[in-house]
Amino acid sequence: MTITVGADTAKTRKTLTVGDQSVAYYSIPAAQAAGLGDFSKLPAALKVVLENLLRFEDGGFSVSVDDIKAFSEWADNGGKNPREIAYRPARVLMQDFTGVPAVVDLAAMRDGIVALGGDAQQINPLNPVDLVIDHSVMIDEFGNPRAFQMNVDREYERNMERYQFLKWGQSAFSNFRVVPPGTGICHQVNLEYLAQTVWTDTDQDGVEVAYPDTLVGTDSHTTMVNGLAVLGWGVGGIEAEAAMLGQPVSMLIPEVVGFELTGEMVEGTTGTDLVLKVVEMLRELGVVGKFVEFFGEGLDRLPLADRATIANMAPEYGATCGFFPIDSETLRYLRNTGRDEDRIALVEAYAKENGFWRDADYSPIYTDKLHLDMGTIVPAISGPKRPQDYVALTDAKTAFQKEMAETFQRPMDKEVAVAGEDYTLSSGDVVIASITSCTNTSNPYVMIGAGLVARKAAALGLDRKPWVKTSLAPGSQVVSEYLEAAGLQEDLDKIGFNLVGYGCTTCIGNSGPIQKELSDAIATGDLVATSVLSGNRNFEGRISPDVRANYLASPPLVVAYALAGTMDIDLAKDPIAQDKNGNDVYLKDIWPSSAEINEIVEKTVTREAFISKYADVFKGDDKWQAVETTGSETYDWPAASTYVQNPPYFQGMSKDAGKIADVENAKVLAVLGDMVTTDHISPAGSFKDTTPAGQYLIDRQVPVREFNSYGSRRGNHEVMMRGTFANIRIKNEMLDGVEGGYTKGPDGAQTSIFDAAMAHQATGTPLVIFGGEQYGAGSSRDWAAKGTSLLGVKAVICESFERIHRSNLVGMGVVPFEFTGGDTRKTLGLTGEETVTITGLDTVKPLQELTANITMADGSTKDITVKCRIDTAVEIEYVENGGVLHYVLRNLAKAT
Repeated sequence: MTITVGADTAKTRKTLTVGDQSVAYYSIPAAQAAGLGDFSKLPAALKVVLENLLRFEDGGFSVSVDDIKAFSEWADNGGKNPREIAYRPARVLMQDFTGVPAVVDLAAMRDGIVALGGDAQQINPLNPVDLVIDHSVMIDEFGNPRAFQMNVDREYERNMERYQFLKWGQSAFSNFRVVPPGTGICHQVNLEYLAQTVWTDTDQDGVEVAYPDTLVGTDSHTTMVNGLAVLGWGVGGIEAEAAMLGQPVSMLIPEVVGFELTGEMVEGTTGTDLVLKVVEMLRELGVVGKFVEFFGEGLDRLPLADRATIANMAPEYGATCGFFPIDSETLRYLRNTGRDEDRIALVEAYAKENGFWRDADYSPIYTDKLHLDMGTIVPAISGPKRPQDYVALTDAKTAFQKEMAETFQRPMDKEVAVAGEDYTLSSGDVVIASITSCTNTSNPYVMIGAGLVARKAAALGLDRKPWVKTSLAPGSQVVSEYLEAAGLQEDLDKIGFNLVGYGCTTCIGNSGPIQKELSDAIATGDLVATSVLSGNRNFEGRISPDVRANYLASPPLVVAYALAGTMDIDLAKDPIAQDKNGNDVYLKDIWPSSAEINEIVEKTVTREAFISKYADVFKGDDKWQAVETTGSETYDWPAASTYVQNPPYFQGMSKDAGKIADVENAKVLAVLGDMVTTDHISPAGSFKDTTPAGQYLIDRQVPVREFNSYGSRRGNHEVMMRGTFANIRIKNEMLDGVEGGYTKGPDGAQTSIFDAAMAHQATGTPLVIFGGEQYGAGSSRDWAAKGTSLLGVKAVICESFERIHRSNLVGMGVVPFEFTGGDTRKTLGLTGEETVTITGLDTVKPLQELTANITMADGSTKDITVKCRIDTAVEIEYVENGGVLHYVLRNLAKAT
């Protein structure tokens, strides 16, 4: 990529010499000296954004001197100045579930630009894009030495069409690389290899320029890399595509919450225990749409692996990102993971020169502050439905029993025989225990800890309970390297935690089927089966259709719960199992000390291991190299494909945008409650043949065994439309006591949401959705917005939105509204029988309040005030065009 800069930025452009390197950079101290404001007390996270604007100021990039001065005003105003700015990340990161539909959109845009008289080559990423295939491996096989290879083989069988398409994209588009299956999880690959902390590139004069490494990613946990002082966050695929094509990310200067960490972790606790407490605290404060920056003397004793775990779970605490400034630990990690020594020297010199370095005197201004003494952290889990539902391990048994009585309303003592087995199953039994997800498998301290728990347990003759499906799915091959070097993989194998693949697996619902006899027993007894995973998400219906209660825990605790086999146990007091001599074994008997863990980490987690495992990161195995594809400029959409289809977004599109249409006499498709996640709106996991999506595939002769998952089918809008609002646990308040994707059709009878939406579309009737608080929490799932749009929903009206989903709705031309004045779906008594009209949208301004006229079922009417959550001026243009990609496409066509 070539950096193009404006003429007026010369006053802030300086030269930095580091050893034999000489690079240009844009100096924040120079901007201050030039009278643009006082930036000395800005948090490092905000200085990254400021540098971005300095680099592009007055170069035809929609950045003005006033935008830069606004950062000084932010500091003067106590950490607040919600000015709209245009931010340009250096690169884009994708995974395959979100990456396939993004590449589908780019391919469709090539068709669209040609139809508008343009050149297909106008549709090309202008910024570097890396796509890591990590979401497709499922745990079909587990608990044996064949598991890894058999799961890989099955992955290729299921996904060959998708992989051929991605290989075509790699050859057709410039600046686009694919990391093949079986390599690792995108965020861990990013942390361990792709990220540089300080990026370099050449400008229009061929001069090397240094600047902060920044990115957006099509996965909400892109935030993980903020642990390495790389500013990044998740966006929907549509927003990422716009960024690839040179469109800036339109955003308001964020508030920044300072989270002070002091003290140090005590014996027996882990980084997972720490992050679960952080999630609880920040959710209670409320940080949606804000940056969180961690500071304080406690960082001096917090390894980067723990920082990355905390940064990873920013979506769970609701923030845009959780940022850690550059310090000596950043440099240590860069060195240990094999980064070039010249780059490490540049990172240190640049950070100190440009005001990004954290030292003992680091004390910026924050909008708000929290404090946590890490010495108070205790072992913990969270669940059964939300990451912020923190439970100290000592309270876990009583908390679960309370959930059974109050939430699930099931008895604890009911036992069901399992056909062909010599045991029974009860509510609370753990049927899935998975060491999974980049959140924790990127952290060698907890992974070594899990291996040591396995070693001590195996030595005593302990094993997983026979009803527990165990799995180990690391986020990179480096994890296997150090587990094998320490001899710990052998110990994990002994108790069933064999390697099943390198990918997200259980954390995204790719847990695979549990034993049929277990599934039947759970259904027969209407039991509350549980899962325990080292992931970051435990939303309803996400992990497995057989599991109702899901708990997040550290990898060592995942092993402990697999040995215990139930949540109905006080791990802090009760015996986990009996050893080979019949003696009780307690958690303390198998829990490793910090000294034991640290000694093995020092010996086995080496720079050489990282260099070796990432040497051929883009090459892939023989299976990947054998994938065949075409070299055509535009994609030849295979008519019979059930994985990849040309979406309808750009077909028949005119060259000119219109006005935003009023919502007139819209019917209600669903009335939803609080914390409706993007998993509820667009599930990623498996689906049955009785669903609309299943019926679509059956009609095309796809056998049930080949259904794969919603996530893998995201390149086919026909499947995904049918899967929208189809989560098995979603509850539409238009129906009494019904779970799943159902509503009332135009005739008032219960039907699937898809069939009802199609019936309304046939009569030209617009639709609205009503919701509660935190609507759209969770994954950065663009299909949650795409599916909503394709079903004919014109507006979503709720109490509050999570950041990414609100942006995605706007990006698809769906208008988000929030209730005001204390109104909610409940205070208004909404039943879904209403008709809704909202006028004034053709002249709407950002964040304007409008009147919604609601005609009730009895014919009476109510006028309420709703706030339009189109937040910025450019977002107005996006919706006028029908979406952000339409906006980009029309502008490219006009440029032609």
